[in-house]
Amino acid sequence: MAYQPDQTQTLLWHDYETFGLDPRWDRPSQFAAIRTDLEFNPIGEPMMWYCRPADDYLPSVAACLVTGVTPQKALEEGLPEVEFMARINAEMSQPGTCSLGYNSLRFDDEFTRFGLYRNLFDAYAREWQGGNSRWDLIDLVRTASAIRPEGINWPRNENNELVLKLDQLAPANGIEHANAHDALADVRATIELARLVKKAQPRLFNYVFQLKHKAQVWGQLDLQMRKPILHVSGMYGRKQGYLSLVGAFAKHPSNSNGVLVFDLRQDPRQWQGYSVAQLQALMFSRKDQLPANAVRPAVKEIHVNRCPVVAPLQTLADEQAQQFGIDKSRCQAHLNYLQGDDGLRQALLEAFGNRPEFPPVDPDAGLYGGGFFSDHDRKLMQKVHQQSPETWNDAEFSFKDSRLEAMLFRLKARNYPDQLTTDEMQAWEAFRAERLLDSEASGARTFDVFANELNALGQSTSDPASIAVLEELHMYAESIYPMS
Repeated sequence: MAYQPDQTQTLLWHDYETFGLDPRWDRPSQFAAIRTDLEFNPIGEPMMWYCRPADDYLPSVAACLVTGVTPQKALEEGLPEVEFMARINAEMSQPGTCSLGYNSLRFDDEFTRFGLYRNLFDAYAREWQGGNSRWDLIDLVRTASAIRPEGINWPRNENNELVLKLDQLAPANGIEHANAHDALADVRATIELARLVKKAQPRLFNYVFQLKHKAQVWGQLDLQMRKPILHVSGMYGRKQGYLSLVGAFAKHPSNSNGVLVFDLRQDPRQWQGYSVAQLQALMFSRKDQLPANAVRPAVKEIHVNRCPVVAPLQTLADEQAQQFGIDKSRCQAHLNYLQGDDGLRQALLEAFGNRPEFPPVDPDAGLYGGGFFSDHDRKLMQKVHQQSPETWNDAEFSFKDSRLEAMLFRLKARNYPDQLTTDEMQAWEAFRAERLLDSEASGARTFDVFANELNALGQSTSDPASIAVLEELHMYAESIYPMS
């Protein structure tokens, strides 16, 4: 059946600029979005907001140099983070919205999730409620570059290596992108890149776009292991064309959206008879802890709810397979062996499924390691946002999850510091001192790390605009240095 677009759906193209790269500890600086229909026609006006940083946080100096957004600019023009995230959540939660961007699943969506979580909103509801979904253009672009390159100019660097960065792809294809790393400029360039790919490779575009639905992904994952599956992902690397042939050998034992696959370029016989402990040591030990010639079993997890690009074997032409060093017949032989060795499959499943986990020690980083909030607590979180901050101290929020009491206090201090009591102000100053000065208290950036980065980058630049950013960062850091 030919692809039939759902006309009730809209696309929310979006992009963050951030004060750092780690969504657990870093904060957004800017968000922009444009809503379109499925033919990329704009609906409504573009959106753009800055986000004020709280005074318990130091930005990455390098990030500010890339974006040009300093804390002072965000403080002057931005919203408190709780209001910033509320606006984003409202847009992404409109029924029928597919939220998407360029590398959005692995970067922007993580900042959305952690930002919502940190501010006591539901981190996931907007992704699926009301017929909503999410998607990412980058794996479509990777797929097109490897197996359907016609109709698109593919830039290369000085080493003749393929470059798939937005700020390189856009100009190579005549797409205006004058203000790279401005969120709204990035959104506009992403939309035009999508338009180009859809025009050049419409069947591929429509196929990959449908993989935002889990049922479509499950339909391509042959757990009977009859044929290899083409999988496109950044984890395979540029030289490999970001693709490989894999065999899906088990559902993840604890994640209902996870499927374990084996990279069939490897010969599974080399791990015949290995124990679970031996396999875990190979999979999860640091490289410097392994013997010189040790080979890690290439077991990967495909997340069916992250729009993975999976396709039938015949999608990869023989000459394309040869181009990327893939021997189809050898991959089939490796799959046949794995299919017949129940013991090895079970050992790989147990080794990967029981990988060691280290729960976060700080609530800010506890989105994934701390478990889901109960219905009881989610109702109380909604109640928090229904009441004004000045009433929070008198309200009875009997949270069951141990994270939430600290998170509510931080939410208040970061967004409504004028509502803190005298005791709360003292507690906040003590927290700020620990967060900003103690390198072992959390994974957040401390003054020592910030100062070293500021000095190093200051010595390596003579650009006036960069020097101005560095000077602003120095002044900002001085202004939030803990008093205690």
